[in-house]
Amino acid sequence: MRRNRKPLQALSTDQQHQSERSPAQPEDSPCPGLVPREVGSPLDPSASEATQRTPVRPASSEGTARLTSRGREMPSRCRNALNIVVTTLFAAVVLFTILLAYVTGYQFIHTEQHHLSFGLYGAFLSLHLFLQSLFAFLEHRRMRNPARPQHLRRSVALCIAAYQEDPDYLRKCLRSVRRISFPGLKVVLVVDGNRPEDRYMIDIFQEVMGGADQAGSMVWKGNYHSDGSGGGGVRAGGMSTVHMEEAARVARLVRGCRYSCIMQEWGGKREVMYTAFKALGDSVDYVQVCDSDTVLDPACTIEMLKILEEDPMVGGVGGDVQILNKYDSWISFLSSVRYWMAFNIERACQSYFGCVQCISGPLGMYKNSLLQCFLEPWYHQTFLGSKCSFGDDRHLTNRVLSYGYKTKFTARSQCQTETPTEYLRWLNQQTRWSKSYFREWLYNALWFHKHSLWMTYESVVTGFFPFFLVATVIHLFYRGRLWNILLFLLTVQLVGMVKATYACFLRGSLVMIFMSLYSLLYMSSLLPAKIFALLTINKAGWGTSGRRKIVVNLIGAVPVTVWAMVLLGGVAYTIYCETQEPFSETEKALLIAGMILYACYWLILLVLYLAIVAKRCNKREEQYHLPYAEA
Repeated sequence: MRRNRKPLQALSTDQQHQSERSPAQPEDSPCPGLVPREVGSPLDPSASEATQRTPVRPASSEGTARLTSRGREMPSRCRNALNIVVTTLFAAVVLFTILLAYVTGYQFIHTEQHHLSFGLYGAFLSLHLFLQSLFAFLEHRRMRNPARPQHLRRSVALCIAAYQEDPDYLRKCLRSVRRISFPGLKVVLVVDGNRPEDRYMIDIFQEVMGGADQAGSMVWKGNYHSDGSGGGGVRAGGMSTVHMEEAARVARLVRGCRYSCIMQEWGGKREVMYTAFKALGDSVDYVQVCDSDTVLDPACTIEMLKILEEDPMVGGVGGDVQILNKYDSWISFLSSVRYWMAFNIERACQSYFGCVQCISGPLGMYKNSLLQCFLEPWYHQTFLGSKCSFGDDRHLTNRVLSYGYKTKFTARSQCQTETPTEYLRWLNQQTRWSKSYFREWLYNALWFHKHSLWMTYESVVTGFFPFFLVATVIHLFYRGRLWNILLFLLTVQLVGMVKATYACFLRGSLVMIFMSLYSLLYMSSLLPAKIFALLTINKAGWGTSGRRKIVVNLIGAVPVTVWAMVLLGGVAYTIYCETQEPFSETEKALLIAGMILYACYWLILLVLYLAIVAKRCNKREEQYHLPYAEA
């Protein structure tokens, strides 16, 4: 299933960039340390002309070089075209197989009156869960014996994005940064907002990170794409002299100080990340990203660096993101068990094939030489004619994949981050993430041929699964039989229990049994939120408000309300149909047994929740279960 390819090869230091540049490498190339993955093909369809410029060769060897280049181009283009054809056919076969299994409803075994059955579609989903769990287990075995880092003298910069952050969370974040066990780590905090009410964040930075000899700060009237005049961007004539001087001052501050903090005009998270990346330039080897509500493990940086140094084909790596405030409410607790599943099973499985599709913003690291190559296309991303302002981390990962590099996950690098504790705020967050997922799915499909077939397979399955599920729910709820509805609910919880049991085994913790509760949350809330996200995919914004002042957006309740009305309508229709004719004895027995089983399931889970979780809720001193979180 795995197909070996050679991605762009990065030189590790700036000295190598200067001394080893060949005559075939143009001096003004935006990526002087990188060689195109496939000769004759552009690195990226949205890259600048300079990125795709034909190398300048010495006149004396021009004819020979042209013949050699043509000789290399043809096999490379043929391989590329063949990979595209094979990958496209494979994706079509996977989708056709799912459709065939779903539409035909072929059943391997069933009872006499089809009250219980197991068919082709169920077998396909069972096989998917088995394979995903197997590859995740194999990847965790790899993680237990990681290679030692070969180059501890690599330079790393940690970029932190902040927006109206809760002072308590920001202090915890910066204190954990001070405890990171990596010598010479450069820290850049960029605050999205330069109004007087945002000043507290720069004060906290100076308080925690030390005196002026190591920590520098600056309030920027504008940002890299705005001069601060209120016009919404740089004027048509280009950057003014004053604006250019301020941008140069920001770069000098970031590169000259070990700890630096920039407050700039509001522009969204992508603008904040761009400032940090642009100001750093090529001054470091690797760039680590982090959010201002995140507490980092002291070993997080070195563990991710091991992965990047072990394999030059890896362009980015993410760590295990856990929940810092998991005992603040029931929604934050369920999010904590879902996070563990998402990272340690789903992304661990993707990591086995080198195709993690999203390196999470709270904890990730990238090759800086690669990042600087696609910095401008990443920032200027558009979709359906509108500039993209969310899904920054997912698109950053997609850019790495588009260059043919691998993306990995390591559970040995850990952090804890804040999650919404209120239902509507959580719903808005999930809606925003779903928007970026669907948008980036389309972009990611352009690069299926550069990676393992598993990425193609999993993208097709996960991308179309919500639509099959919606069709299944509506079909069963409006079929006119109570047993169909009850059987569906039992099946949802059964699948949840199977996944939760495996998670308990893999993590070695009974708390993962509550993962089965998340299944109901997915069906009732996340599923309609995904459909709503697809319908409003071009709506921009942070999605969730700053944590210093929580703003509740009621728009997230709209799809859930509509979905609830659809389901209640199906239940009412089914009850009406059932009253028109009496139940058979078999159906009565099944309904009674099914309702007792379903009630027992919820009773047991409720007792466990009250005994294990509820007594810890709202006790903030108990929510930090990792030693590093005590910062």
